[in-house]
Order: sequence, then structure tokens, then C-alpha cells
Amino acid sequence: MSAALALQTAVIATLRADAVLAGLVGDAVHDGAPQNAGLPHVALGDFTTLPWDTASEDGEEHRATLLSWSRKGGRREIHEINAALIAALHGADLAVAGHALVDLRVTGADARREADGKTWRGRVRLVAFTEPA
Repeated sequence: MSAALALQTAVIATLRADAVLAGLVGDAVHDGAPQNAGLPHVALGDFTTLPWDTASEDGEEHRATLLSWSRKGGRREIHEINAALIAALHGADLAVAGHALVDLRVTGADARREADGKTWRGRVRLVAFTEPA
């Protein structure tokens, strides 16, 4: 399994197992939100992998975005979801099948109102570094 797929699998499993996040979105953590998914929910957005080789090791840098949506009046729920995502993942030591996770960090988060004027979207950006196990 590629490092990217193994990391994606570990991130989604970690989020689905997180009690605080489950209290906010239930089991609505998706690898790409299904069409007509109920709100609130979280979905994996963009995922980019780049070489991260050193003189002695092969490795990869992964940049991922987690997106969330809510219609519960205002930014509060989105900020709570963002906080739960950050708490679950920032600095986490995830088991990435077949690979060693060197580091996992949150690089930023934001909340904004969508064009429909009713829906709020959260975004949490991650960076992770992996090496072969």
C-alpha cells in the first residue's frame, strides 16, 4: 500500500474513533462526502504527495485538507469541529501500515460562510512526513 493511502486510512480511522468528534458529527467522516450527505459532516479534501528524500532515506511529504460543513447558525459548530480535528491529529503518532510516520502537524484552520448564505465550511490543513518502515 502506498504511504499516501496508508496515511489516509490511518487519518480517517483515527477521526472515526474520536469520541469528541463523534459527539459533533456522529459517524459522518468520509473519504469524499457522499452526494446529499447530511450536515454536519467531515470529508477528506485535497491530498498531495511530494518527494521528501534525505541523503540517507527515501521519504514523502503529504499535504492534506479536511473539510467540514454545518448549517447550525454561525461559525460555532465549525470552530468546534475544527478544534476536534486538530486535537485528534496534531502531533498524533498514527500507525501508518508499511510506513513510519515521522511527523504529523496541523498547519492551519479556517471557517467561512458558503455562497448559499446558510452553510458554513471549515478547513483544517495537515502536513505529514513518512519513510519506508
